Amino acid sequence: MFKKNTGELEEQLRKVHPSDIREYQKANQEDLVTDKGGFLLYMNDKLKEKKLQKQDVFLRSDIPLRYGYKLLTEEKVTKQRDVILRICYAAEFTLQETQKALHLYQMDTLYARDPRDALLMTCFNMRQGSLSDLNDLLVRNGFEALRSSGKQEEG
Repeated sequence: MFKKNTGELEEQLRKVHPSDIREYQKANQEDLVTDKGGFLLYMNDKLKEKKLQKQDVFLRSDIPLRYGYKLLTEEKVTKQRDVILRICYAAEFTLQETQKALHLYQMDTLYARDPRDALLMTCFNMRQGSLSDLNDLLVRNGFEALRSSGKQEEG
């Protein structure tokens, strides 16, 4: 989706004077997130790249189809990061892809200093097993399993 990574953009910005921001934006138009559609575009690109159907991802993540489609288009918005993590894990996203999806959804990315997040990061890095296996691992290590979509309205 993007040609330049965030680090490259940050490096460019170190040399840009505030009065020249329009030139920076114009030169990097393809690499900037300018509207709420960034999450949808990113998810569509990644699913297409991985040759995955949205329906299959929602089934694997145990998210109702209608709700899943509404989440991707941001017609419905969840405050539960676990729901987005479920989708990313079911779509076989890498840790980097997951972090970007969370960022575009305007959610906190996984944080290495948080014990539960650290375990999740290793799971996204190593990709072993299904979502059910991931949840079992979380519980075995004393953490809450990833919340299902049926719980997101409660919290």
